[in-house]
Amino acid sequence: MTPAGILSDNLADAAQDLRTKSEAFAFATIVRTTGSTAAKPGAKALIGADGTILEGWLGGGCTRGAVKRAALDAMSKGTPQLVSVAPEDLLEEKGVRAGDEIDGTRFVRNGCPSRGSIDIFIEPYVPVPLLTVIGASPVAQALSQLAPGFHWSVGHDVPEGSDRAFVVIATQGQGDLDALKAALTAAPRHIAFVGSRRKFATLAVRLRNAGLADDQIAAVKAPAGLDIGAVTPEEIALSILAELVRVRRDGARGAENDG
Repeated sequence: MTPAGILSDNLADAAQDLRTKSEAFAFATIVRTTGSTAAKPGAKALIGADGTILEGWLGGGCTRGAVKRAALDAMSKGTPQLVSVAPEDLLEEKGVRAGDEIDGTRFVRNGCPSRGSIDIFIEPYVPVPLLTVIGASPVAQALSQLAPGFHWSVGHDVPEGSDRAFVVIATQGQGDLDALKAALTAAPRHIAFVGSRRKFATLAVRLRNAGLADDQIAAVKAPAGLDIGAVTPEEIALSILAELVRVRRDGARGAENDG
């Protein structure tokens, strides 16, 4: 077997392991080089959820910071990224500056002595988000039926502290307090409560008396959903799902620009 074949197997096995664990990752592939560069077109690497290279090789450290930032951005948005790493004088010739994004390409300065240029395509894999729907109300049933069509994994058990976990409490008078306690204890990424502000304000007092901190209680979005004038359970479920999509897409865009 050739070295390239072994590398391909290693990448495939590592990626499958991350899929099994439902962890986000990204593939980075060098698609074009000019000048002197250590890695050549076709070189690939597997990037972990924290932006580190887990398998493969993309050359020296000159591209590492740019790849990390682009991979984190790609995984947070769920969309591919194309990064062009080039010397500053070449960027000036093109009429762009480091940090510019033009026609889908993000330009980054290469400060290494080799002064080569590398274009890297980054393709993210983002696990399906977990939506826990608590309750048996008509809104809960409508949301449970609607969400899978928009690539949400729907369940009824609250997972512990996952960035992919979203909880909607649609108990509507049947165990509201217990459901809120369970969700707040688990600390998922987002908690929404189906009910009026007045009703939640009353429940918030009881939560506070039960020992939950104000910052915990403030994490609950109440009422759940975007204001679209929803009336029927199906319309309310649609407004909730729209809000969940917005939180999912916007929530991680402040990824660190370190490296």
